[in-house]
Amino acid sequence: MQIFIDSADLNEIRDAQAMGVIDGVTTNPSLIAKAGKPLDQILPEICEVVDGPISAEVIATDTAGILKEGRALAKVHPNVVVKVPLIADGLKAVRTFTDEGIRTNVTLCFSLPQAMLAAKAGATYISPFLGRIDDIGGDGMDLIEQIVEVYDNYGLDTQVLAASIRHPLHVVQAAEIGAHVATLPHKVILQLLKHPLTDIGLARFLEDAGVAKS
Repeated sequence: MQIFIDSADLNEIRDAQAMGVIDGVTTNPSLIAKAGKPLDQILPEICEVVDGPISAEVIATDTAGILKEGRALAKVHPNVVVKVPLIADGLKAVRTFTDEGIRTNVTLCFSLPQAMLAAKAGATYISPFLGRIDDIGGDGMDLIEQIVEVYDNYGLDTQVLAASIRHPLHVVQAAEIGAHVATLPHKVILQLLKHPLTDIGLARFLEDAGVAKS
């Protein structure tokens, strides 16, 4: 399973990239706003840090607007993946982008029927928001499992990108189910490193070596 970092913070992205653990980046308008730079400024900077798929989201909600924004984003760098909302106009744009060789990430997916339509339209990635489903009392991981199974049943090329991940258990479960990608906040990437026995073992090794813990 590939791991993307869900962030537009260059410090977080550089840190994860330096560890050698990420394959790509996902962003959204909220993350861009937190970064304090406009998308057209920060996107090229992210592309310089990570050599992998970089999802950048359109703001328009009509097909013509999505196509205009998406084509402009795709010209920024070959690694840019155009992130499109899962609405009718969005899927119309996805079909055109696919025909033009522009990769897409269809976002805000909350059901299997939505995911089936996105795949039919030619989406490169589908992003089910499993954490948000959990937040309202559902089981987001069930949705990931359903999509993976149906895509496998019919040999669909769209990759399942587990999104809205809240904690390391989500990552483990997504990997066991067979999601192609999980996109994680920086804090969850760091949480994956943690285990109390690692900390205890390291402390003991340093103590036996006569090294003071900093």
